[in-house]
Amino acid sequence: MPSPQQARAQASAITSGHAVPEAGAPAPTSQLRALFDGPRLSPGQRRIAQYLIEHITEAAFLSITDLADRVGVSQPSVTRFAAAVGFSGYPALRERLQAIALRTLAGGPAAAEENRSNELQAAVDAEIENLENLRRDFADPSRVIEIGRELSASTPLTVVGLRISVSLAEYFAYAARRIHPDVRLVTRGGSVAYDALLQSREAGGTWVLAFGMPRHAQESLTALQVARSAGLKVALVTDLALGPLADEADVTFATGTGSRLVFDSYAAPGLLAAALLQAMTDADPERTQGRLEEYEQIADQHQFFLKD
Repeated sequence: MPSPQQARAQASAITSGHAVPEAGAPAPTSQLRALFDGPRLSPGQRRIAQYLIEHITEAAFLSITDLADRVGVSQPSVTRFAAAVGFSGYPALRERLQAIALRTLAGGPAAAEENRSNELQAAVDAEIENLENLRRDFADPSRVIEIGRELSASTPLTVVGLRISVSLAEYFAYAARRIHPDVRLVTRGGSVAYDALLQSREAGGTWVLAFGMPRHAQESLTALQVARSAGLKVALVTDLALGPLADEADVTFATGTGSRLVFDSYAAPGLLAAALLQAMTDADPERTQGRLEEYEQIADQHQFFLKD
């Protein structure tokens, strides 16, 4: 049996015209989040939900025994999970998961015959759906505004992103340094992260902004636990509103990642990061203006940028 990433690689191979999901159908990750985000799930049930979201094209076809073994729970736990998310039992849940998985796999039997396009276009469609979901979340921007104020006021402000999440953390930290006097970036786990988080708290920091994209790393969880134990509050940008990472966060911003290709894409998390930066900018406009003007003077003096 292929690994989850091998299955995705096979399903996302670029061709000229595989069928894609019916027009208007939510992206697979959005459908699964809609199934799992509502009920109050136990830690074990959240592990099952997270596994299904991360491995839908493979997990949807597993027996209850195999799924329990993969997740590391008992078979009755899987049965209780199915009931918790609104199904009569595991067979009914698996039938629903298989319908979603078949629409995910390019050219699967449940794919629509019309609206044909290639896998790259399908990946764009899925990201558009993620952005539309984020747009609906932004209908009430109060939480983004509030956390933007908190991040702006935290000096120093620590930004954490490990493994695949490094790129998002680096983008945020690079931009935040233009408007904030002390931004500390942590992209290595273990004792390096431990030292950086403790030093941030000792220096007067109050908040950490963490990025946790799939596959979620154990060292990311450890870093959040260290931050909390040190007395820092944690704002988390991730793809799941439930799970071990979210359990360690004071506030979680969950938004979908693009999962149609062999490696994820991050249009919605990137835009969410930009929104938090905007909220930080708005939180202290005088400081923002002064720092931006100073930076532009230095950039001109040292000719940082080309004259386009």
